[in-house]
Amino acid sequence: MPDDHIGKVEETRLADALSERYLAYALSTIMSRSLPDVRDGLKPVHRRLVYAMHQLRLDPAAGFKKCARIVGDVMGKYHPHGDASIYDAMVRLAQGFAARYPLVDGQGNFGNIDGDNAAAMRYTEARLTEVAKALLAGIDDDAVDFRPTYDGEESEPVVLPGGFPNLLANGAAGIAVGMATSIPPHNAGEVCAAAIHLIRYPDATTADLLKHMPGPDFPTGGLLIEEAASLEQAYETGRGGFRLRAKWEVERAKHGTWSIVVTEIPYQVQKSRLIEQMAQLLEEKKLPLLGDVRDESAETVRLVLEPKTRGVEPDVLMATLFRATQLETRFPLNMNVLTADRTPRVLGLREVLRQWLDHRKEVLVRRSNHRLAAIERRLEILDGFLAVYLNLDEVIRIIRFEDEPKAELMKAFSLSDVQAEAILNMRLRALRKLEELEIRKEHRNLSKERKDLQALIGSPGRQWDRIVGELEETRTKFGSGPLGDRRTELGGAPAEIEVSNEAYVEREAITIILSEKGWIRAVKGHGIDPETQKFKEGDRLRLLLACETTDRLCLFATNGRAYTLRAADLPRGRGDGQPLRLIAEMTNEDDVAAFFIWREGVRHLVASTVGRGFVVKSEDLLAEKRTGKTVLNLKPGEEAKLCIAVDGDHVAVIGENKKMLVFPLDQVPEMARGAGVMLQKYKDGGLSDVKTFRVADGLTWRLGEKTRTETDLRAWLGERAQAGKSAPNGFPRSGRFS
Repeated sequence: MPDDHIGKVEETRLADALSERYLAYALSTIMSRSLPDVRDGLKPVHRRLVYAMHQLRLDPAAGFKKCARIVGDVMGKYHPHGDASIYDAMVRLAQGFAARYPLVDGQGNFGNIDGDNAAAMRYTEARLTEVAKALLAGIDDDAVDFRPTYDGEESEPVVLPGGFPNLLANGAAGIAVGMATSIPPHNAGEVCAAAIHLIRYPDATTADLLKHMPGPDFPTGGLLIEEAASLEQAYETGRGGFRLRAKWEVERAKHGTWSIVVTEIPYQVQKSRLIEQMAQLLEEKKLPLLGDVRDESAETVRLVLEPKTRGVEPDVLMATLFRATQLETRFPLNMNVLTADRTPRVLGLREVLRQWLDHRKEVLVRRSNHRLAAIERRLEILDGFLAVYLNLDEVIRIIRFEDEPKAELMKAFSLSDVQAEAILNMRLRALRKLEELEIRKEHRNLSKERKDLQALIGSPGRQWDRIVGELEETRTKFGSGPLGDRRTELGGAPAEIEVSNEAYVEREAITIILSEKGWIRAVKGHGIDPETQKFKEGDRLRLLLACETTDRLCLFATNGRAYTLRAADLPRGRGDGQPLRLIAEMTNEDDVAAFFIWREGVRHLVASTVGRGFVVKSEDLLAEKRTGKTVLNLKPGEEAKLCIAVDGDHVAVIGENKKMLVFPLDQVPEMARGAGVMLQKYKDGGLSDVKTFRVADGLTWRLGEKTRTETDLRAWLGERAQAGKSAPNGFPRSGRFS
């Protein structure tokens, strides 16, 4: 520092100082860390890793070297940052589930899809892959520019030759200051096909290119579900996103049971985290259709999902999982890259391919010029050698006797300095006649190659033809086989599967217990033994109703009103439960006429104690309010007697006077509400019971433990509202059919 600067303080505005320094930081982050170069698809740390391994001669055919040695070289020579960040970048290049085409061939523990970290760098070893070798092809042939490293002691490439479409094939992700990039992996064979099409048809549209490269190809597979129009717009603008789902199949087992096996999960989803997420949602009862999840993965992914019940549809179960878990993800597309002039820009697919192809053309021309210069130098030396063989004796004399043989050779044979030096360095064994023939053959071959290179350099058409040939080779080498076959299945947007709100409620088998005095509760499970149930003193069991927590229940009261209850809302436990009147607003005089599981599309027959009734649809019994809704209009002294599901074509009615009447069901009107019509006429008493049945099957009733069926019903057949005739012999004294 000059002496006049020592102790000097320069005043500046804080805003200006901060702005200047923040801009420098932002540019450093954008240019030197976070954004990939459109030409080779690499960030600086990845480029330095690949180049350092090339300098260490870690080719695919060479042996492995400790990663610690590689990281040390990168950090000491090219990348002055922490060793952990360099090693993490290297590990990612070696992970087959993270990179579609790994650039590093790792030996040892390099992590797994569960999210486990790689072993320490002192335990692992690495070398380059064939993909990295293709990226480096021509690096020693003046194909790209070099710049001094951070300390000025070494040089590093500004960009790699990029013989492999790495930006699109492996993708990229990064966050810089004020901008980010997110590019999904693609199939290298498809990218090369699209590039060839763009060379042959320079005005090709994005839609034309997508016929060859239809979408991303993730290393972990999966199913891409995105509409074609959305894909085209994303690739046209360079911004968008892709919906990606896990791939699954149904495995059938005995007795109608089944399970779902997930074989591929979305890209960048850690399998262990996914299982933890599903387990947590199961614990929180937010996945009501899922019973259990197991990880049976070995070298391949195998997640086994068991349904809660076998009655669940597999598509419905997966629809709930796709909505709630990372079995479906959205991968963003933001093709923000550094262009050839080192400017960050968001490019569409066509422009990305165009800039990569322009780079390949520049590399081809530079390599050709480099080779042409080498040929010119070699031909110059060979011309000097040929002069030796034409005047061999004179050359020997000059070398033996002259004090300045080099100058004499140049003067005698009009040689250049390079030619004279090469002749003086020639070994005696090279003076054989056979060697002269070899030199002449080499001269002819190099002259032909020089002519071809000059034609190539002077013809853009030949250059593009050569690039097409190189792309075809890349497509053949990396676009097929285990590494190149497409892994992500392409599918359009799937049809939306309707999942009712009830599906998200936990489905559990319960039994509703109702006592004579109107106390209600629910206990877990079915097959409850009535003898084990306890009630308040003086109270006893009225009914047990087996159902599930997702069911809706209908209570038809003696006041003619219908109430809707949700099984999941009923009190649970071993206690006495709650009075029914706290759940449905019934008066002390009201009682339960019927209590059953509500089913959609069912018709019911309602009747009063005086024998009036009608048919009502189940939808007309729904009442979401606690006050219920009036269904059967009653007169003073009249009560609702029953509400039964209609199943048959005839109605059997029996009164308290033991007289029975059978008539066709179509004589009973269907109504939403009302007083109804007379079902049976009574001189004394009222209605005892009603049953609907199919007359062809006969009328059945229970008598103790036995069941009796009467098929000859001619004595009781009549018209609605008649009195009927005495019940058949053997009819229960209770006056009820069951």
